[in-house]
Amino acid sequence: MEYRLLGGSGLKVSALSFGAATFGGTNEFFNAWGNTEVDEARRLLDICFEAGINLFDTANGYSDGRSEEVLGEALHGRRDQALISTKAYFPTGPGPNDRGSSRLHLTRALEDSLRRLNTDYVDIYHLHGFDALTPIEEVQETLNVFVREGKVRYIACSNFSGWHLMKSLAIADRHGWTRFVAHQVYYSLVGREYEWELMPLGMDQRVGALVWSPLGWGRLTGKIRRGKPLPAQSRLHKTADMGPPVPGEYLYKVVEAIDEIAAETGKTVPQIAINWLLQRPTVSSVILGARNEEQLRQNLGAIGWTLSADQIAKLDAAGSITPIYPYWHQRNFPERNPPPV
Repeated sequence: MEYRLLGGSGLKVSALSFGAATFGGTNEFFNAWGNTEVDEARRLLDICFEAGINLFDTANGYSDGRSEEVLGEALHGRRDQALISTKAYFPTGPGPNDRGSSRLHLTRALEDSLRRLNTDYVDIYHLHGFDALTPIEEVQETLNVFVREGKVRYIACSNFSGWHLMKSLAIADRHGWTRFVAHQVYYSLVGREYEWELMPLGMDQRVGALVWSPLGWGRLTGKIRRGKPLPAQSRLHKTADMGPPVPGEYLYKVVEAIDEIAAETGKTVPQIAINWLLQRPTVSSVILGARNEEQLRQNLGAIGWTLSADQIAKLDAAGSITPIYPYWHQRNFPERNPPPV
C-alpha cells in the first residue's frame, strides 16, 4: 500500500481507503448501496488491514447513524490501527436546529458520532456540505474548538464550491484557527468537473482530495455496456436520479476506452478507473465502497501498477468535455491560466 500526506498536514493516509456507506442499510436509499452488519464488516476490515488500508470513512447521515455504529463495533479492539473519518451537516431530526453547521448542531452531532463510534476522538471530521445560513466564522471557530479539545484531529469539508472552500480557509487563516486539510469530492472518469476549479484550488492551498464514488455512482463497474440493460443488482435502479447525471453516449464512450485498456493490461474496468484517479493531482486517497469481499478484493487490485502515459491520454480524451463558463474562456489563454493536468 502507498501512503500519502493528507493535503498540507503531516497525516499519512493510505492511497485507497474504505467507505462504510454500505454498512447498515436502514433506509431505502442506503439499502440500495448495501446492508452490511457487524460480522461481515469485521471480515471486510480484516481484508483492509491486511492490504494496508488505514483510513475508514463514514458519516452520521449514512443509514441514520447505523453505519457509524457498525464501524465502531467492527473496529473494537483495534481503534489504534485505524483513522476514522466521519461527517455532519445533513438532518438528524425534525427540529429546526437538527441540521446544518451551527455551533449547536455540530456540537450535538460530534458527541453523537463519538458515542456511536465508541471512541474519544475522530481523526478527520468533515462538514458534509456548505451551510450558507450559518456565519463561516461560527463554523470555523466551532471546528477549531473541537481540535483544541482533542475530540477531532483534522478538519475537512465535502461538496463545497470553490468560493465556499476558499472563504473558509481565508477566515481560518485570519484568526489563526485550524484550516481544512482535505476536501471529500465526487471525481471519476465520467465526472470531471472537479478539475475545473476545485483541483487548482487544492493545489494552491494544499487541500487534499478524498474521492467518493470513484466508479461514477456505480456506472464504471464493468457491468454497463451499450445496448444492454442494467444488471439485476445495481443501485442505479433506485438511485440513478439522486446521483450525478451521466449522459448515456458519453458513458459508453468512456467505458469503451476503458475496455480497450483492459484488454491491453488484463485489469478490470473498476481497477483501471481507480488507478487513473490515483495518478491525478491533489488526490490523497480514493474511497472504496464494497458490498462484499469479492468487490473489495477486486477494487484493491487497482494499486501496485501504473497506467502508461499513452493509456492515460486515451482515457483523458474519452472523458474530456467542454467546461462551463468561465472555465472554457480561461482555457483559451493557457499561457496565463495553465490547466492543472
